Amino acid sequence: MTEPLRPAAPLSSPPPAPLLAVDRAAAELRRGVPVVLIAPDQTPLLVLSVEAATADSLERLVHLSAQPLALCLTARRTRLIGLEPGDGVITALTSDLPLTADRMLRLADPGTAEDMGGVGRIDDLKVQPLAAGTPAEAGVQLAKIARLLPGVVMTPVACSETVRSWAASRNLLVVEGSAVLGYAQTAARSLRLVGEARVPLVEAENTRILAFRPADGGIEHLAIVIGTPDPEQPVLARLHSECFTGDLLGSLRCDCGDQLRGAIDAIHQAGSGVLLYLAQEGRGIGLVNKLRAYRLQDAGYDTMDANGQLGFDDDERVYLPAAEMLRLLGYSRIRLMTNNPFKVDALSRHGVQVEERVPHVFETNSHNLSYLRTKALKGGHLF
Repeated sequence: MTEPLRPAAPLSSPPPAPLLAVDRAAAELRRGVPVVLIAPDQTPLLVLSVEAATADSLERLVHLSAQPLALCLTARRTRLIGLEPGDGVITALTSDLPLTADRMLRLADPGTAEDMGGVGRIDDLKVQPLAAGTPAEAGVQLAKIARLLPGVVMTPVACSETVRSWAASRNLLVVEGSAVLGYAQTAARSLRLVGEARVPLVEAENTRILAFRPADGGIEHLAIVIGTPDPEQPVLARLHSECFTGDLLGSLRCDCGDQLRGAIDAIHQAGSGVLLYLAQEGRGIGLVNKLRAYRLQDAGYDTMDANGQLGFDDDERVYLPAAEMLRLLGYSRIRLMTNNPFKVDALSRHGVQVEERVPHVFETNSHNLSYLRTKALKGGHLF
């Protein structure tokens, strides 16, 4: 890239409605407000984040729907509390006994129990496996988008009027389940450059930082461009997921800070390249959930098992935003600095030609040795 990119002109029309609906619904969940999820030929669901479950909020759900409540969890979390999820990707848990707010939280969050994982009795719980593409799956995915625990309290909406009229009269948002499930891909494809500046760094003075924002106004991803990469040649590149504790505070629990500063120095030494700083904290689960996972690690779980205990996949990150940023920068061929073969495969699937994997390894310490071993043994990282 020989000339700076120009920030996109202000939007002349509103962002796509599905993106805005999902963004607003995620904000409602974070505020502890229920939302309505719909899908063709399926019963609409009223969902509330399990983190917002209190005696009062559950009573409000019952008042709104006059239908039974269920706790919806990922299949992984369901299995870890000792129940069989069958072939469902999501499960609905019900009981003939009252499912109190405290009990729901204990079932969803291992950190709420003194023994870090105990959930109490489960013999009264009934498990209903739920398939992919349902409003229930969209509810759990919406909680993930909101960076909350992947669990929701749900209840069916039965009304004589249209569900949108019913929801509007109660000041509730309605969102299509398909919009939630496709949100990550839609948001990535809507990225646009919104700001750029020269920012001299200690390790690399000839540096520019470019900010890319999705159309719904979500969190920006950053491109740190060092030197003047030639788009006609394979560009040295690094994908770095943000890590507040490692990048900013110098945490010894991970190698993120070393990787960030080491990549900037390596790109500078090579003459030019780009580091994409992706807003995907904690392997995509968010900072608060990462702190919850750290507590579980202190109780004896490894990195990936701790994420699983919370109901997340081993790695929740999405790499389409990185591919889109590279496209907007004009780089289609790269030499990728990584120890993670999955990043190579992911970028290749999104149309980026990875011509070489460049190892990116740093010394361990007594605090991150177990973390790095887990990444190698379970995550396929190459050290």
